Amino acid sequence: MAPTKPVVAVLYQALPPPMYGGVSKPPKPGGYRDSGADVAYTLSRSGTTVLTPETMPDPANQDHWCFPDTEEGILTALKKGATHLWANTVLFAKHPLQNSSLLTSYESDVRVIGQPPLCADQFDDKSFVNDCLRRHGGLTLPRSWTLDDPRTEKDDHAAVQKTLDAVLASIKDSDYPIVAKPVRGRGSHGVKICRNPIELSEHIAYLFDESPRVLVEEYLNGEEGTITVMPPSQEAIPGQEHSDRFTRHWSLPPVTRFNHVDGIAPYSGKVAVTVNSRAVTAEEVEADPAYGAIMRECETVASLLQTRAPLRIDIRRFKPGSRFALFDINMKPNITGLGRPGRDDQTSLMGLAAECMGWDYATFLQYVLASAPQLGELRNYESSLK
Repeated sequence: MAPTKPVVAVLYQALPPPMYGGVSKPPKPGGYRDSGADVAYTLSRSGTTVLTPETMPDPANQDHWCFPDTEEGILTALKKGATHLWANTVLFAKHPLQNSSLLTSYESDVRVIGQPPLCADQFDDKSFVNDCLRRHGGLTLPRSWTLDDPRTEKDDHAAVQKTLDAVLASIKDSDYPIVAKPVRGRGSHGVKICRNPIELSEHIAYLFDESPRVLVEEYLNGEEGTITVMPPSQEAIPGQEHSDRFTRHWSLPPVTRFNHVDGIAPYSGKVAVTVNSRAVTAEEVEADPAYGAIMRECETVASLLQTRAPLRIDIRRFKPGSRFALFDINMKPNITGLGRPGRDDQTSLMGLAAECMGWDYATFLQYVLASAPQLGELRNYESSLK
């Protein structure tokens, strides 16, 4: 029996981010409607049936293309006939895709493009995932320290200072610069290079006002890059020759990053990635074994986490010419793409990697669509990392 052709509905982030220790992850303004509209528009132009809230959606209006990720919004899309829900949103344990009883009857009939909500909830915590990966072993990671906000009252500065003194005592002057960031963030939000104990103390104290836990890491001063790891797919990609490698987690070509601001790659919503990033050529990968080694490590991470949608892992060399380390796991990478009016420079880091393979944005989206698991499979998620 031939598989049913997908009928896709794209979801955007309408639900408020969950609270962790009284603090929520900063939401993206617009709830990813910009990239959601890119996905929906491009799929519709490439022959896939796409459902939209508007009967005649305007390509220039991002609000016309996506359904909210609320229970009501999801059910509206399903009742219109959606067979595939593209969850272009932040997923978490209590998300309707995970626990709505009204979606239970759809578990075997509807497929979802997105990480398992329980996976995203657990491993979006940078401190937790780092600890899990260290316990597993065999992966290259920078040194790190995790700090918990010790205050029972907001103005308890003495408690904060005691915690800071303890971590500062374990960091040598030669260890600086040091990076401090919230354990749950979006893009480069809250990430800062601190060049001395005073800067580090001030930034940690600042982060404690918005995050109950802060991650401090060794600063890697070599080349920065990113690896997109694609999920397994048992289905052929339209227009592409199927390969055995598609049945496991596998890496797109690396993307190298440059033109940093104060040592940090700027958020793509402020600076287009085409200005500060490019795909690494096959010749460069072959000439430098460090690329292949870190690509294999990234695939191992995705396999351990059992991710079911594209995963983007940021990497950086310890120093120029050295091996790479893994330094950030992105459960919800940006998926903007070319096509809609006014979006000529709005590709994503994943898009740059796909282009290096000869895939345009539409082909990349078709691969992701072909890898979508059933809703029930996502709800029954388990990883091998604890």
